[in-house]
Amino acid sequence: MSLILASTSSIRAHMLEAAGVRFTAAPPLLDEQPIKRDHDGDGPSLALKLAEAKAASVGKDGWVIGSDSVVEVEGAPYSKPRDRHEAAAHLAHFSGRQMILSSAVALAREGHVDWSIADTATLTFRHLSQAFIDEYLDHEWPEVRYCVGVFRMEGRGVTLFERIEGSHFTILGMPLLPLLGALRQRGLLTS
Repeated sequence: MSLILASTSSIRAHMLEAAGVRFTAAPPLLDEQPIKRDHDGDGPSLALKLAEAKAASVGKDGWVIGSDSVVEVEGAPYSKPRDRHEAAAHLAHFSGRQMILSSAVALAREGHVDWSIADTATLTFRHLSQAFIDEYLDHEWPEVRYCVGVFRMEGRGVTLFERIEGSHFTILGMPLLPLLGALRQRGLLTS
C-alpha cells in the first residue's frame, strides 16, 4: 500500500527514513493562509488543522501523512521569516522568552482524515546579544528561512536555548512516535 509524505521538509523525510518507513514525498496542494487567517484557537489546534489539510490535499489513492508546526511567543503566533532582517527581529524578540512549539501529524486516505494528533514543547531562549544573532544568522541563513522559530535543531539552533521541555521529534516538526503507532495499527508498518 502506498504512503505519501505531503511535505517538502527534509527533516520530516529524514525522520521517517531513519525509522525505516517507506514513502514517497510530494508537496502539499494547499494555501495555508486562509486556514491561518480564519483560525480562532490555540497553537496546537492550528497545527492540527494545517496537518489535516495537508494530508487531505495530496493524492486520492493510498495513505498520506501531513504535518505542520506552529510557534507562539507570549501568545502571539510567528511564521517563517520572510527575509534575514525579519529573522533577526524574531530572534531579538524571542530573547529571554519562552516559545511554545506545537507540531501535529495526520493520516488521510482517499482525501479523508483518518487519524491526527498534536503535541507541544516549551523552549526557553537564553538572552541573545545582537552580535550573537548576527553570527548565528551568518552560519544558519538561508536554511532557517524555512523554519518556523528561526532554528534547526540539527544545526546551531540548540545554542539559542537554556532549557527545552518536550519530545525531540515534536521539536523537529512531527510527533513521530504516535505516527509510527498509527502506521502499525493500519498495517502500514510491521507490528
